[in-house]
Amino acid sequence: MKKILYLQCESGISGDMTVGALLNLGASEDVLRKALASLPLTGYEIRISQVQKAGLATTDFLVQLDATHKNHDHDMNYLYGFQHGVQESHHHHHHEELGHHHDHAQEQVAEKEHQHRHEHRTFQDVKAILEAGQLSAGALTLAEKIFAILGEAEAKAHGTTLDAVHFHEVGAVDSIVDIAATAVCLDNLGIQEVVIPVLNEGKGSVRCAHGILPIPVPAVAAIAEQYHLPLSIMDAAGEYVTPTGAAIAAAIATTNTLPHRFTIEKIGMGAGKREQERPSLLRAMLLAVPEEDLPAEEKTEDIIWKLETNLDDSTGEALGHTMEQLLAKGAKDVEYTPVYMKKNRPGTLLTVICTEEKRQTLERVIFQETSTIGIRRVKMERTILTRKENLVETSLGLVRVKTVEIPTAEGTEIRSYPEYESLAAICQQTGRGYWDVYQEVMGEISVK
Repeated sequence: MKKILYLQCESGISGDMTVGALLNLGASEDVLRKALASLPLTGYEIRISQVQKAGLATTDFLVQLDATHKNHDHDMNYLYGFQHGVQESHHHHHHEELGHHHDHAQEQVAEKEHQHRHEHRTFQDVKAILEAGQLSAGALTLAEKIFAILGEAEAKAHGTTLDAVHFHEVGAVDSIVDIAATAVCLDNLGIQEVVIPVLNEGKGSVRCAHGILPIPVPAVAAIAEQYHLPLSIMDAAGEYVTPTGAAIAAAIATTNTLPHRFTIEKIGMGAGKREQERPSLLRAMLLAVPEEDLPAEEKTEDIIWKLETNLDDSTGEALGHTMEQLLAKGAKDVEYTPVYMKKNRPGTLLTVICTEEKRQTLERVIFQETSTIGIRRVKMERTILTRKENLVETSLGLVRVKTVEIPTAEGTEIRSYPEYESLAAICQQTGRGYWDVYQEVMGEISVK
């Protein structure tokens, strides 16, 4: 029986909700406190408590900041007070408790003070903090991976590079603690596989350090684009998926599909701080899955489907769009082959490789995006290699590397391959050629 973590993000995901859910699931509070205390980070204290949220017993993980590091992450009036008659109707009671409203001038002053107080850190600064602590190797690797994803998204949103981006909210003390705590808890629980079928997000706008932005905010949208996160926009106003939460989901999710059969070993509930239309709750379930029901990626042999159709009246633009849609919906591979069809008409053979779970979805995409009226399909057996993906530090920066295990007569051979997107980003940043960068990175990762 393999144990898998299932995160049910019906009300989005954030850093504090994730840590609370993992603690509620059984992660050691003592291990967490010891790891966080080892980080060279000041200006906060940790409060872990059992609270009622929407009538349910949950764990609340609070990073209590001192006055110097205080932010507006959970200040509903700051986040949504600009939407008079819309958001305020959802949070009227909360606003009365605050006892005041900012006028425009006050908001500008508060915004400048807010930005001034925030500690701006680079990715290397954050790495140095994490590496100076006493985190386990697994927790350190995961924490750096989450921050790298977050940094790449911030860099894309602001038109800069990972090394040049300066973190604002996400580089503040509470987010560093949330990310480190998530990594420590997952490592402590021994979690290796995570299922996240969907991230529910709200709609409207939210105020942050860069002004009033549409939801999902640019960093979340960038992460969703890069890692194909399965988003669903709810009919509820407000930000439910935070940049930290999106980065965590992108870093730990191994599949979007639940096993065909499983038993629930344990349930953990984490509480968020924001009081919005939907209660901020994250449910984590530890699943036990029989070997025969494991996802295909966990087996050395599995079954896939090959879908085919011939097209003779599609433009290059239409074919390109179709490929993007198929890959976004979960196709393992998509290819086009030039063919000659009946009456010597030049055409294109579309071939899609997919799992059983994705077959019907991808067939719908093919019918919707092309002019075909029929799809051939065949079920095929295949042998696959055990593989994993990691972020590796090189002299040129962080590179995403895929590692596979190849069985040989003498045992197992390990091969590593840098991912194209990471190398392309380095080429763009440095102006060097792809083959030159590829050879240098391969030379470094082959000796790691």
